[in-house]
Amino acid sequence: MTETPTNLFSELYAAYAAGCLDPAFALMVETQSALRPGIRQSVAVSEMIAGAVLETAPAAPLSEGALDRALAAIDALDTGAEASVAAGRAAGEATQEVLALPEPLRGAALEAIGRAGWKRMGRGLKRLSLLSDAGLETELYRISPGARIPHHTHAGTEYTLVVAGGFSDERGSYGPGEVMINGPDDLHQPVGDEGEVCYALAVRDGGLRFTGMLGLLQRLTGA
Repeated sequence: MTETPTNLFSELYAAYAAGCLDPAFALMVETQSALRPGIRQSVAVSEMIAGAVLETAPAAPLSEGALDRALAAIDALDTGAEASVAAGRAAGEATQEVLALPEPLRGAALEAIGRAGWKRMGRGLKRLSLLSDAGLETELYRISPGARIPHHTHAGTEYTLVVAGGFSDERGSYGPGEVMINGPDDLHQPVGDEGEVCYALAVRDGGLRFTGMLGLLQRLTGA
């Protein structure tokens, strides 16, 4: 298995603790923290450091009505989460797998199912677009055992977190809590491992670039 060094994401953890991390990466950090105790510890340490820095910073006055706005935002989040769960349950038995995913990914996935639903990529492959208002492409993949994502490279950098099950490619195998990082020069073909459906969360700053006939079709259609 290919392990992702904890310090590889130290800057992400620090940015998350400071509250300035992009929502897509925040979702990945929180999901990985739910899967790996070691990651939770790293995030907790970053939050302690950020808290210590905050305590020594000079106080800034709150704008008028700031408390009321904050409470209203919390109420809106609670209402949105309840609506997401209701929408997900109404989608049918297939959603039971999603309900087993850790929060906050589960809530984001249920909301996306209610908004646009899964898109089929091929036999045994589906993708779900998350965080429609985020600047980065954020997708959840469902990969059945033995299913193959077509060979592809990447227009930018892609971070893929395995949430459940596992997949393998030319470089190794990846299980729950592990992250694979690919750039424009990386050509690979992920294949779902046997035994369990794989769910993987991908965050990237550019789309996939397929090879072969699929790549030709992609270029002709401008997809």
